[in-house]
Amino acid sequence: MAGTIRRETLDETLDAIVEHDVHHLQYHVPAGLSLAEVRKEMDTRQITISALSGTYNMIDPDVAKRHAGLQMLRSVAAQCAPMGTSVITICTGSRDPDSMWRAHPDNNTPGAWRDLVESMKQALEVAEEYEVTLALEPEVANVVDSAQKARRLIDEMQSPYLKVCMDGANIFHKGELPKMREILDEAFALLGDDIALAHAKDLDRDGQAGHLAAGTGLLDYDQYLGLLKESGYDGGVVLHGLSEEQVPYCTGFLREKIAAL
Repeated sequence: MAGTIRRETLDETLDAIVEHDVHHLQYHVPAGLSLAEVRKEMDTRQITISALSGTYNMIDPDVAKRHAGLQMLRSVAAQCAPMGTSVITICTGSRDPDSMWRAHPDNNTPGAWRDLVESMKQALEVAEEYEVTLALEPEVANVVDSAQKARRLIDEMQSPYLKVCMDGANIFHKGELPKMREILDEAFALLGDDIALAHAKDLDRDGQAGHLAAGTGLLDYDQYLGLLKESGYDGGVVLHGLSEEQVPYCTGFLREKIAAL
C-alpha cells in the first residue's frame, strides 16, 4: 500500500518500491501531482495500480462530513481512468464521532444501517457514472463488521459496481479465533465470487482487527491464500500495516506461501 515506503520525491519513492520487487500498489494520488506524470512514472517502472483509496465514514454522525466524503470519492473516481485502475477501496464507517476505526454500540442499530444504505446508494451513483468498482472492506469496528453483513449489503444494493476487498485479519470478533477456519470458510463461501481486491496483514490479538505485518501474527495464511486461489481471484495482494523494514520479510513470506499453493 502506498505510504509504506516514502521518499522525498515521487521518482525516489517509486524507485525504492521496485527495488523490493513490488509492482502492484493501492494508491492515493498526492495533492498537487499531475495524474499524467504519476501514470508515466508508474508505467516506466511497470507498476500497476490495483486500486485507489476512497475510504470515508459513510455513517458519520455529522452529515456534513458524509457529504464531504462523498465529494472526495467523486474526485477519486475521476482519477481512476487516468491512473489505469477501475477499483476504489471503501469501508462503511462507525457512529464514533472521532474515528471511523473505533467501534460504537450504535453501529448495530437500524438507523445506522439505513444511513449506510443511503450513503452507499449515493456512492454507487458515482461508481456507475465513472464505471468503477467500489471494493467494500468488512471491518470489525464498522457497521459492516462481518462477511454476513457484507453479503446482506451487496444483495440489498443489487449493483454490479459493488464488490469486496477481502482482508482475512479484519473479520474476527472477540472470542472467534478458535473458529478461524470455520469463519474464513464461511466468508469466502459468502463473498468469494465478489472479490475485487485482497489485503494482507495479520492478527495481533483476539477480538480486534489486525494490526501486525503479514506473517507475524495469528492469521492462518495457508488457509487464507488457499481460499483466495480457490475463489478464482488473481489480482494483487496488497500488504499494509507494516514498516518499510518489514517489506522484505513480508513479500518473501507471501511469495513463498503463494508458490506452495
